Amino acid sequence: MPGSAVASAVVPAAQADSVGSPGLWLLSIAVLLALLTADFLVTRRPHEVLMREAVGWSVFYLTLPMVFAIWIWTAFGSGQAVEFVTGFVVEKSLSVDNLFVFMLLLAAFSVPLEVQQRVLLYGIVGALVLRGIFIAAGAALLAAGTWAFLVFGLILFASAVKILHQALTGAMTDRDISRMRSVRLLRRLMPVTDDYRGTHLTVREHGRRALTPLAVVVVAVFATDVVFAIDSVPAVYGITDDPYLVFATNAFALLGLRALYFVLHSALAKLVHLNHGLAIILAFIGLKLVLHWAHGIWPAVPQIPTPVSLAVIVAVLGTVTLTSLRARRRTAPTDPPAVRVHTTRD
Repeated sequence: MPGSAVASAVVPAAQADSVGSPGLWLLSIAVLLALLTADFLVTRRPHEVLMREAVGWSVFYLTLPMVFAIWIWTAFGSGQAVEFVTGFVVEKSLSVDNLFVFMLLLAAFSVPLEVQQRVLLYGIVGALVLRGIFIAAGAALLAAGTWAFLVFGLILFASAVKILHQALTGAMTDRDISRMRSVRLLRRLMPVTDDYRGTHLTVREHGRRALTPLAVVVVAVFATDVVFAIDSVPAVYGITDDPYLVFATNAFALLGLRALYFVLHSALAKLVHLNHGLAIILAFIGLKLVLHWAHGIWPAVPQIPTPVSLAVIVAVLGTVTLTSLRARRRTAPTDPPAVRVHTTRD
């Protein structure tokens, strides 16, 4: 089960000053498993997701972190609450970028509408497990010394430069999914059926076990989950070094992706400047991490307070949303809508 994997990966690395007691960790993972089970029950019967259903689930999953933030405020104070909210905004922003890749994969594999939400759910579960492992590794690095902040900062700087370069040069375009290493390897190991078989990942055909295209697209989604975790976990560690809050921000940001995809499906292509904004955010958090590392060596070096980080992140997101809508209005008469995704994350 994903929850047990996350628990075994994260709980041992929890820091002594973390708000996450063993009881809170277990309760949180139990709630997470319950929510994932509810999502699996919803997707058990293949069906096309209507806007009303998607909006309802999206509102539910946006309400949960707000309630959680209020509880953190009352139980542990405003500092931890602001860290959680800031981390959640960062992770939610990066998760919207995930949706671009999911959109590309679903279109490239011609996934039927009635099983698309099952693919998204598999991707979310995989992302949760992977990020649980990355969070534990990050906590271990931070416990080893402040140099880990420098490493995380450099990772974010590198990601920001790549994303911004591709955004400015127009290198963000559709990839040939069949050339992904994971997909090529899977097709070598087992035969793949020509058509989808509902939500089945494997079927018996001509006397032997064969994969369905659904299994291939799920593996492709898992492969992209690994790359996304490399950016996401260091980014939220730039906001808080509490492993429990890092896990909570990731969990809340990922849980609502399935429903949010169907709400934003048509709007995603309009956010043409989103990657510009994400590059700026990652670079800003990278700067904050480097300053934090430098402050440990030279106390005179200033640090960036979390409330300032939240204000900058919200301002950047608001700005790129407005500029994206303006750009789309100017180009709408001549340019057809297109799915855009930066290729380094595939």
